[in-house]
Amino acid sequence: MQEKLSKLENDIRASLEHARDPASLEAVRIKYLGRKGEINRLFKDLTQCSAEERKAFGEAINRLKNDVSKGLEARLEAFGAESRSDVDLLLPGTRPKVGHLHPLTKVFGQIITFFKSHGFTVETGPEIEYDWYNFGALNMAKDHPARDMFSSFFIKNDLLLRSHTSPVQIRTMEKQKPPIKIICPGRCYRYDAFDASHSPVFHQVEALYVDKGVSFGELKWILSEFVKYIFGPKTKYQLRPSFFPFTEPSGEMAVSCMVCGGSGCSVCGNSGWLEMLGCGMVHPNVLKNVKISPRDYSGYALGMGVERVAMVKYVIDDIRTFYNNDVRFLEQF
Repeated sequence: MQEKLSKLENDIRASLEHARDPASLEAVRIKYLGRKGEINRLFKDLTQCSAEERKAFGEAINRLKNDVSKGLEARLEAFGAESRSDVDLLLPGTRPKVGHLHPLTKVFGQIITFFKSHGFTVETGPEIEYDWYNFGALNMAKDHPARDMFSSFFIKNDLLLRSHTSPVQIRTMEKQKPPIKIICPGRCYRYDAFDASHSPVFHQVEALYVDKGVSFGELKWILSEFVKYIFGPKTKYQLRPSFFPFTEPSGEMAVSCMVCGGSGCSVCGNSGWLEMLGCGMVHPNVLKNVKISPRDYSGYALGMGVERVAMVKYVIDDIRTFYNNDVRFLEQF
């Protein structure tokens, strides 16, 4: 038995010395300390020894087992020290990957920051809305043709997924007396095909200012400041006449093309301009619907699609790009 122990001890020592990596070291551990390893086989041989020999050899086998475990740990630490010594500390490190804000999140934040810095407060409302708040109070009767352009998702006859954030303006004017200076950011829904320029779910930010003596000139001023803040001081804008049932007069704002600088290209259809948002003075009927006297008060309203602003700002020609979850796209922002 003593001869077996001595031979096994020499074999283990040689195996540890010849191990050159953690994988070969693991093979040594399995060979000698595994459930069916050489050391466990020695315990079975103790049955052939006398009582006195069993005690002496049993203690010797346990010592050998502990020595092998310590030898394996020491050899593994040596491998770690060797690998660390191979590192060239003068080489540039690996830059860890960091997260990125989604471009819509960035634009959302910039728009809200701009309006809050000009005294507007943020108001929100339900995404499931009554017909009255979504259409009726905004000067669109049941048979008004302007309803068709909203392509709404109706749940019941008088209940629908809101097709714009204007209902928040109505709810705010109902419960708050002028002066009212708010923005209404949020998610909207329309029954549109999911193509390059339309999405059934999109985001809007609308602004409303109602007080005594509010003029169209103030609307033009806030629009000019908004363009400078979001698109840069060199960006030009223009107001075009338009029609919305809830504003009179109504207008649309366009900004000079980000690609060609206004000279004309394929992105802007060679016009030099990109449509941005709708705006106008709050219609007197809307003020009457919320029991605000149009003789005493006036106001302006404007609304924009956040996706539209982001597409113009970052020169993106397909709205679906925002929803593809392509990391290569998101890393650009």
